[in-house]
Amino acid sequence: MKTLEGEDLCFPQINNSCRKPLKRHTENTFLYILVSTISLITVTFNLLVIIAVSHFRKLQTPTNLILLSLAVSDFLVGLLLMPIQITKIAGCWLLGSFGCGMFNFTSYIITSASVGNMVLISVDRYVAICQPLSYSMKITRRRVQVCICLCWGSSVFYNSMILQDNIKYPDKYHSCYGECIFFIALLPGVFDVILTFVGPITIIIVLYIRVFVVAVSQARSVRSHIAAVTIKGSVRITAKKSERKAATALGVVVIVFLLCFCPFFCYSLIGQNVETDAEISFGVWLLDINSCLNPIIYALFYPWFRKSVKLILTLQILQPNSCHANP
Repeated sequence: MKTLEGEDLCFPQINNSCRKPLKRHTENTFLYILVSTISLITVTFNLLVIIAVSHFRKLQTPTNLILLSLAVSDFLVGLLLMPIQITKIAGCWLLGSFGCGMFNFTSYIITSASVGNMVLISVDRYVAICQPLSYSMKITRRRVQVCICLCWGSSVFYNSMILQDNIKYPDKYHSCYGECIFFIALLPGVFDVILTFVGPITIIIVLYIRVFVVAVSQARSVRSHIAAVTIKGSVRITAKKSERKAATALGVVVIVFLLCFCPFFCYSLIGQNVETDAEISFGVWLLDINSCLNPIIYALFYPWFRKSVKLILTLQILQPNSCHANP
């Protein structure tokens, strides 16, 4: 049997060290650049959302407070999780067993909070469009702040319970020093998928379908009501544009969420060891990339975001009383 040389091991000075994977310098260099770019974009875009909503008081509406919470979770993904994922491209885990446990625990907290924020956004949009007369009474800043705190608090509590075995014994499933294996048994995995994926995505889809139906119905009602007026043709065009915009926005929200979250949670459903093969690693990265797409989907559709970015980049927010500006 061929003896492993020091350069073949992740930690040559440790007897139980894992073996380095085959060297692929070109492929690894490309991945380093790609992932670093995605991480930078994620941090930058979400930081702009955080600064905009936090600084301008007129933007601190209930809806934007939820967007702020979502941006915070996505910002943490780009700032904390993605850089650590970059170090794993070479194939060796460098942060020890405790670091492995805390990394996976933190990633699950942030992911659960992000899903919870998306549910809050769907509920907010449902009430705003389907019950517009009672929106201001039902969706207040105080209630939204409480819901956001509950979202983050329940995420920490829930994941500390379901992942306690991995937190207490982070190296329980490690076959050698230099790997970071995260294992969820079948029953907890099924429960986790139902609670953090199937349940939320069902709520989101049901609410968004209802929102879409109401939005299309309202657009058609407006078109029919003014059909007898002389501007009949232009109203028809405007109504059709409204229908397409509603369909596009809702389609992007649901499809991107499904595409980014399904691969990872499918592996959790069958109780696989997370991050032990290429397919699961792809699922983890696709999950993280959703944090890069969220500010584009939820923020760039709003004109206030583009105006806020301009004020931020030109440093006009440093001027006195700039917080009272109307982006």
